[in-house]
Amino acid sequence: MLLELRAENYAVIDHAIAVFGPGLNLLTGETGAGKSILVDALALLMGSKASSDMVRHGADKAVVSCVFESTAAAEATLETNGIDPEGAEIILRREIQENGKGRVYVNNQPATVTVLRQLAPELALVHAQSETLGSFDQAQQRSLLDRFGDLSIEAVGTAYARWREIEARLKDLENDEQDKLRLLDLWLFQNKEIVGAQPQAGEDTALETERRVLMNAEKLYSAAMSAYDLLYDGSGSAESTVRNALKQVEELARFDDKFQEAAQQLNAALASVEDVGATVRDYAEGIQASPDRLAEIEDRLAALDRLKRKYGTTLEDVIAYGEEIAQKLSEVENRDEVVKKLRSELDLAANIYRKAAKTLHEDRITAARKLEKLAEGQINDLAMKVRFSIAINAKESTADWSAHGWDIVEYRIATNAGEPLKRLDEIASGGEMSRVMLALKVSVEEGAAKGKRKLQVPRTLVFDEIDIGIGGRAAEAVGQKLKALSRVQQVLCVTHLPQIAAFADQHFLIEKNEKQGRTRTSVRLINEKERTEEVARMLSGATLTDTSLRHAEQMLKSSR
Repeated sequence: MLLELRAENYAVIDHAIAVFGPGLNLLTGETGAGKSILVDALALLMGSKASSDMVRHGADKAVVSCVFESTAAAEATLETNGIDPEGAEIILRREIQENGKGRVYVNNQPATVTVLRQLAPELALVHAQSETLGSFDQAQQRSLLDRFGDLSIEAVGTAYARWREIEARLKDLENDEQDKLRLLDLWLFQNKEIVGAQPQAGEDTALETERRVLMNAEKLYSAAMSAYDLLYDGSGSAESTVRNALKQVEELARFDDKFQEAAQQLNAALASVEDVGATVRDYAEGIQASPDRLAEIEDRLAALDRLKRKYGTTLEDVIAYGEEIAQKLSEVENRDEVVKKLRSELDLAANIYRKAAKTLHEDRITAARKLEKLAEGQINDLAMKVRFSIAINAKESTADWSAHGWDIVEYRIATNAGEPLKRLDEIASGGEMSRVMLALKVSVEEGAAKGKRKLQVPRTLVFDEIDIGIGGRAAEAVGQKLKALSRVQQVLCVTHLPQIAAFADQHFLIEKNEKQGRTRTSVRLINEKERTEEVARMLSGATLTDTSLRHAEQMLKSSR
């Protein structure tokens, strides 16, 4: 959900803050007040193209920012782009310089417009007059159909990934054969050198320890035997001292029980002294100053160091590189057999993909026929008389395969009788496109309700100028559909019609005024009394009348 939108020095806006809530958020105001500017500001934060014309005259830069509730998918996008999360919220900010250059920040960390575009489908879908189709390309059309039909692309995605993996391995073998043959002598030498040395994981660390012992054998023997004498064997050793003290404490314990614990502690200490004494004695006896063994270790460490200089920083890296070289040699030596096996695996993976893609294609056709009928009825409720169709073309060539299937999903519409069906991007009116989008969204939600399933949809839907060319009963139908849609997700809408404004959960008034010779646009949330006056103004114009106020009160009451 969109929580807050800010704009500073943006177009005619000096400084404006709008705090949105759940449900239906409506923006109204007189013509030219700048209602669509706020929608354009949000579209900018969703990754639309920026221009220096957006900077308010006299300012060095324009700044737009917003706060969204975070989602799991949005946080995954942040992690992919190396951006730290900001609790339960995502903060977007974009600056446009007077010279046209700009900067992007996500959670107050430098980012790019690409990151904004990656986040956009999860956070909001903006249907502004200038960006109506930019957010509803064929991928979005396909996604909407899949959501309507509750269709999963997991099976086809898994099959596609497997097919691509095998295809890449096969191409690597077939296309790089000459390069591999040129490298064969080098690989043979490297393999012989590594296999001949037979390095073992951790071997160098163990040899370094043994080397230190051999280099300091005399010193270590002396230290071990001195410790043994002090602990056990020498006159006045710790063992004899503790033993004598134990006898005296045991004598005390015979007459006073409070010394029982002390006697136990001395017994434990005596056992520890004896154990340590035995350990250092055995260690001393095991020390053997062997110049031959030391030389052998030095040679082995030198050989291992040469391998690490060539093939990896650690011995484990060297072993891994040796395994990689052995695999490459095996592939070269057994190329024909490997290629044959991979081609067989590729055919199998391709058949699995075709089966999954065909099943998904058939399911999409079934869902499309249902959505066509439902959406056409919803669109015609909104003062339009259209024919609506969804074309699904299967591109079965491997060049057209993808993780979401091989279908090209295209929504088509005829807005006038006798005209052929055309793509949505050929609709001339932005207002018509917004109403089509509204009808489609409502259709998807009704399909979800009938199927009793919860669909994942963008958190915030934004509609600008959705009411162009309609009025009366059709306007009320638009308001009802917006209200129905807002029950499952947040909706922002710019409107000129009182029939739509009456359905608002939060009503924002956009005002333009002049101060110190400059025009400024402001936005504020209005209360119930102000709502009545604003709806009355929309009914009757600038002059409020008792009739328009009563009509506005009745309209607001009915909408509830």
